[in-house]
Order: sequence, then structure tokens, then C-alpha cells
Amino acid sequence: MVRSCPRLRRIALAVGLLLTVSACGGGGSGGGGTPTPAPTPTPTPVTPLIQTLNNQPPSVGDLAILLTDGSVLIQAAAVSPPSASAGAGIFYRLTPDASGDYENGTWTRISSPPTGYAPYAGATAVLPDGRVLFVGGEYNQNNYNIPFAPSALTNMSAIWDPRTDAWTMIAPPAGQAYIGDVASLILPDGRFVYGTKLDKLMFALDPATLTWSAFPAAGKADNFAEEGLTLLPSGAILAVDMANRPHAEHYVPSLGQWVSDGSTPSDLTSPTDYPSGITYGPAPAQTVGGVTYGPGPTGTYMPPGEIGPAILRPDGTVFATGSAAAGGTGHTAIYTPGATITAAGTWVAGPDFPRGEDAGDSSAALLPSGNVLVAGVTSALYEFDGSTLSQTVSATATSSGAPPVFLLPLPAGQTLVLVAGVGVRLYTPSGSAKAAWAPTIATFPATVTRGATYTVSGTQFNGLSQAASYGDELNSSTNFPLVRITNSASGHVVYARTHDHSTMAVATGAATVSTKFDVPAGTETGASTLVVVANGVASAGAGVTVN
Repeated sequence: MVRSCPRLRRIALAVGLLLTVSACGGGGSGGGGTPTPAPTPTPTPVTPLIQTLNNQPPSVGDLAILLTDGSVLIQAAAVSPPSASAGAGIFYRLTPDASGDYENGTWTRISSPPTGYAPYAGATAVLPDGRVLFVGGEYNQNNYNIPFAPSALTNMSAIWDPRTDAWTMIAPPAGQAYIGDVASLILPDGRFVYGTKLDKLMFALDPATLTWSAFPAAGKADNFAEEGLTLLPSGAILAVDMANRPHAEHYVPSLGQWVSDGSTPSDLTSPTDYPSGITYGPAPAQTVGGVTYGPGPTGTYMPPGEIGPAILRPDGTVFATGSAAAGGTGHTAIYTPGATITAAGTWVAGPDFPRGEDAGDSSAALLPSGNVLVAGVTSALYEFDGSTLSQTVSATATSSGAPPVFLLPLPAGQTLVLVAGVGVRLYTPSGSAKAAWAPTIATFPATVTRGATYTVSGTQFNGLSQAASYGDELNSSTNFPLVRITNSASGHVVYARTHDHSTMAVATGAATVSTKFDVPAGTETGASTLVVVANGVASAGAGVTVN
């Protein structure tokens, strides 16, 4: 995430930003439940709708996380010094209204992490049990200095439990004095894994014990600094290298081995803004939430530049976006995995961004249609339909420059759009998912009781993709099932909190998967319809009676 004046662009509370709709290209593309390459249809001109939420939180940062009960957690604006409503240690939760709409949802403030941990630009993940994990942070304690302050690249981590609104601090992996912003994801077996920023090591967190273990990672071509990780249908993990540009590689967890994927057709990285490096440390010894961290030595971090987000599409390809030098042209590339998990994948060039635009250190989300929505560094939005990259939303520059835009897929098929320091909006795309992409319900309880827990099983409960990407930080993957219950008489909607998913893999095809769900105590009784939602795509309804 390091750029020239890196925090000024993100911390400034921009005013007057106006998002306007322009002509766009749309149309769905992709394959079926088990992704196979398919021809892309000719795009049909469409006009998406972007609207401002009627209710706004007190402060808007650039991180949003979808929770397993359908609510959304956002981080307040990262400001120094923090205020009563803004700062990296402040979070707000959006709950949709009785109709399941987010436009008129309500905001509540949750508790803050223990004093001493206010992370910004770290790794985040929703665990299979529904808790939210925060790992590291490029910045901490609302200190955004370059060179890094001693609190930066923190090795602190924490779990937030939505059921109790409580935080639990986590000790770092042994010997890791610094973590910072790291490449990370949830493995299919539910463990969280990250690659170290300063070298080539990998560590995995057991969500049950909250303990770290070294993860074998032979053959990595470079360190993980500024790289993103994309989970593939095979369970392999794709990374486009930053220091070893323009090389790409994928990791096979079962073998603990990285495999070369050759080079991307064009360089997807921008040059570093700090060729002489950035000093960090010494990290002080401090106890936060009952866990002791530090001390850590001083050092110099050599930032490799930036890259854009990468999104797995329903046809099994990965759309990877690029960064560029200021005023340059951002490139994209399309990756197709090899025939086996150990075979090298192949790359072809994708469409370029308009000159002066790129997706470096930006956000992307998968739409139900299979298109990829990407935020450019100018804060304009673009859709990629499999062949064409079309601008759908333009942005007016402000006196403080273009603020960051963060994109999060929602279960209703819309995308939440955070404009840091400005407001929260909804992007309603055109197009729809193919029937073969939807989850299917095989077994479910015909009668449920409020406050009780049940199991539902079927196929494709985790969707066909992680569906959201920012790169090496601010992760917001949505590859987990949500359960939505709609009362037949009133039409009112509730989301039942899901947990203990049988897998966190993507594009699981015909394999049977399952999740548990808790029926909310306030659910209306009577005849209802239950659906499973993944990546904003809902299954066919199953009739249930709520007692």
C-alpha cells in the first residue's frame, strides 16, 4: 500500500465527490458449476444504478467486511489524531432493514479493539465460525508516518466476535517481530494463512486454538511484499510477483510448493516510490489485551511498488489488474489454470485502462453476472465482461485528490461502495447470474424454531470465487454461505447467522457442502422461504415453517 504521501491520499476527508453514471458495457459470461472456458457473448449496453444510502455512518474509511448474518462491518476513516467518531480503532455495523435492503439499513457502533491496537491496512478475514480476524497492520495506533513509526508493521492480531461484541488479542508467530500488511486468505480447510512481508515465509493460524504454525512454502520466487493471493478452484493459490516482476506463480498447499506460471503479458506493477527504502522500528515492548508484543529491531523495507486486485471469474479464469506510474496506462491480464494442480497456468493480455488510469492499490468485486467491477485510482468504476473493460461510473476530482473507493459484494446482488471520508453508496448492476452458478439446497429442516441451530446442505454454498480483492491488505472475501429467511405473509427478511461451514473452497461443483445456521429470536413465525446465498447469488427457495 505504500505510495508517495501514502496516508494523505487516504486520510484526507475529501468533500464534494460526485459519482455519476455513464454508459457502460455489460452482459454475463462464464461457465457452469464446475468452471470450464466458455465463449463470451457480445456485451449489451446497460446503465447501472448507483445511489447514496439514506442512512450514513458517522465516518467512512476504506474497509468493509460482509458478516455471516448479512450485516456489514466498516472501519471509520483513518485520521490522525483520531476523533470521537473517526480513527482506525472505530468500527460501525450496517444491518439491512426488514425488507433486506441496505439502502435504508441502520448503523451501530461496535466496541473498539484493546487500547494499543488500532490497525490500518492489515489482513482481515471472516473465519468459518463467523468471527472476524484482524492480522497485523501496515499502520497502527493512528500513526501514519513515513518513514514508518515504531508502531507500524505491527505484529499484533485480534479476533472480533459478532455474537458478544468482544475482542481477543492473538500472540504473533514465534520470531515474527513484524507483520504489517501481508498477502493472505482462508484455506479450504478453514485455516488462515499469510505470506511474510519481509521474506518468503508462510504461517497458518488455527481458528480453534488461535495458535500459529509455520507453513511449508518451498520455491517461492520472491518475498510477499505488496502481493495478493487468489484462491483457485483446485485449492491452489495464485500470486503475481512484485519483486520478481513480471513473473507469476501458484502455491499447492498439499505439497507445500510454489510452481512457476511464467510471466504476465505486460507488467502489472508500478515502480516503487521509495527506491532507497523505508526505515521501520524499533518496535517497543508493550502489553495489549493481555498479550505482550515486541520488542522488535530496526530495519529498512524496500517497497516493490503496487499492483491491482485479481478476481476469479465463474469461467475459471482470473482477471488480474495492474498499477502504473503516474499518468501511465494500467494493464490487465487473464490467467487460465493448468490442466492439473501442479501444471503451469497460461496468461493472455487483457484490455488496458484509459491512459492516466490504473487499479494500483485499488478494490474489485465480482458481480452476479460474472462481470468484475474495478475501482480505478481516479475513483472511477469499470466493469470487465470477459473481453471489454468499460467505465460505468465517473468521479469528479476534489481539492484533496481522488479518495479511495472500496467495493464489497452484498447478498442482494448489489455492491457496497465506500468512498473514504465521503459516504457509502450502492451499485446495482445490470445482468444476472446463470442458473448453473447458484447454490442448490439438498437437505434442510422443514420446521425451525426461533433461537435454535440447524444444518443445511447442498452444492456451491461458497460461490465460485472469493469475489472481492484489494491485494495484500483490506481483505473482504465473501466465499461463504448466507441463509436468508423471508416470511411469506409479511415479506420481511432476516439473515440467520451461519457458521461452521464444511469448506472454505471455491467453485466446489457437485460436491456436497454444508453450514449451520442460527434462527434469529426475532424471526416472524409462520410459512417462510429459505434460500442460501453465495457471492450475491441465491439458491431456489425451500419452504420452511418458523415456530
